[in-house]
Amino acid sequence: MGQFSRTWWGKRFIDALEAFTDPGRLGRGRSYAVNGRIRSYTIANGKVTAKVRGSVNPYFGVYKEPLYDTEITITAIKPVDWTKIISKISMRADLVTKLLMNEMPDAIEDVFISLGLYLLPHSQRDFETDCSCPDYSNPCKHIAGVYYLLASALDNDPFIMFELRGLSREKLHAELAQSPLGQILASSLNAEEISPEPTDTYYTRSTREPIAETDAVTHKEFWTGKQRLPTSIPAAAQASVPALLIKKQGDYPPFWHKDSSFIGTMEELYDRVRTKSKQMK
Repeated sequence: MGQFSRTWWGKRFIDALEAFTDPGRLGRGRSYAVNGRIRSYTIANGKVTAKVRGSVNPYFGVYKEPLYDTEITITAIKPVDWTKIISKISMRADLVTKLLMNEMPDAIEDVFISLGLYLLPHSQRDFETDCSCPDYSNPCKHIAGVYYLLASALDNDPFIMFELRGLSREKLHAELAQSPLGQILASSLNAEEISPEPTDTYYTRSTREPIAETDAVTHKEFWTGKQRLPTSIPAAAQASVPALLIKKQGDYPPFWHKDSSFIGTMEELYDRVRTKSKQMK
């Protein structure tokens, strides 16, 4: 089933179907969706309409492959409830931003549940289905096959569920863009992009600058400088304890149990070593 439920909302849709549908019918419906037996399907005006190829069955007198008309309608949310939902969504910048960018927020269902509503189907009462096949069970395998194609469509475009619940993508964006947060976010999302300007080269062009008479120098001064360099460089003072590892231990490291400073003791040791080294030369 992973092929039809790659996203969390697609999986939630399949989970709702499994809660009230016979697994055997779902399995046959899935094979219908995979094997191309659903000739065509459209999603318009909050309804899914499909034409599904049936099976030849001489036992029931069916000698020619039939083509059944299948419809699925999901219960729409009332306009007054949509007003409440959009009002709550408009107070959260994380939800408004993702919805305006055509992304499904992870926490979108929390808003619906707080109002006692559901965006994704929650029970069998959310579905109204019909099929022209002779199978009186509902859902039949033809309806189950369309269920799986609808789950796949939701994976690619979660806003189909908004439309099936009675609110189009355009209407949702328009309502959110009118809120204070939506106006700010929409203006930044719709900000005019600055087009790059063409150029002949990526390197900075050199320019000539006139030299004042006071700044003029001779060729000799250019190469040697106005002031002579020192003939000798004084040697840098040698650190008393050059070893960084010793300095990192501090004056009183944990292993040092004497009252005198550890660094001071090491400085004295370094002085003795240096003095001894000079005497041995």
